[in-house]
Amino acid sequence: MKPYEEIQVPVTGGELAVLRWPAREPDAPVVIALHGITSNALSWGPVARLLDGRATLIAPDLRGRAGSSGLPGPYGIATHADDVAALAEALAPGRVVLAGHSMGAFVTALAAVRHPDRFGPLLLVDGGIGFPAPTHLSPDELMTAVIGPAMDRLSMTFPDRAAYRAFWQAHPAFAADWSDEVDAYIQRDLTGEEPELRSTCRIEAVRTDGIGLFDEEVLTAVRKLPAPATLLWAPRGLMDEEQGLYDETRLAAADLGGTGVAPVRVADVNHYTVLTGEQGGREVVRHLLELCGAH
Repeated sequence: MKPYEEIQVPVTGGELAVLRWPAREPDAPVVIALHGITSNALSWGPVARLLDGRATLIAPDLRGRAGSSGLPGPYGIATHADDVAALAEALAPGRVVLAGHSMGAFVTALAAVRHPDRFGPLLLVDGGIGFPAPTHLSPDELMTAVIGPAMDRLSMTFPDRAAYRAFWQAHPAFAADWSDEVDAYIQRDLTGEEPELRSTCRIEAVRTDGIGLFDEEVLTAVRKLPAPATLLWAPRGLMDEEQGLYDETRLAAADLGGTGVAPVRVADVNHYTVLTGEQGGREVVRHLLELCGAH
């Protein structure tokens, strides 16, 4: 398969860094894929490989991360949704399949609602179905509860790339599922010079986006989708714990009847490996090709 190309797409305030894995055939379907809250476009690298040129995969670094870390605010889920619409207009004319992992799934749902002429079927990967925020928590307490360990990393420094690799290899979610693709993905997150390398993620962007996941417009987007959606959910969580973000009870409480969202459990994966692991990646690709009408 061809390597990805990195391109710049104009959006409000500057340019969005975008990775593009071209399909073998020029008339192949196009998928736009969105990453999670402290992630970057290369989290979709395993999926790109497994697609094996059957579709063009376009994955941006969202505003405030990796190659797009220099883009200014305002941040927020709605801003990302509008950025993605601008990306689709520039690179993928017509209605395309839109996919998102974790926070990217919430952006996917909102982008489809705000720009229904741009996006066709949706794939939500362990995200997109939200729950109201506990009213007793402050915004900072809410962020700690949702992505505390990930937020901690953003203020850390690392002496070299090997140290950052070791940090991630010790993470429970990746301990048993490390690969060169995962390594490339986490290394894309680093910026600065040794011995003070740090994450490219802007803390302000991550904080604004995280709190924004509980906005009414974001929480209700999944109930207004103009196209059908598939939710692939992981039984294990962000730290590979037994309780994932979703389970049958939580999804029943979410009352997805009438939304057009079809939940599908992906066995033996956690919140990260549902996308970056071999088994999870194959399931993502299978559903993407079905949504594209390709095989």
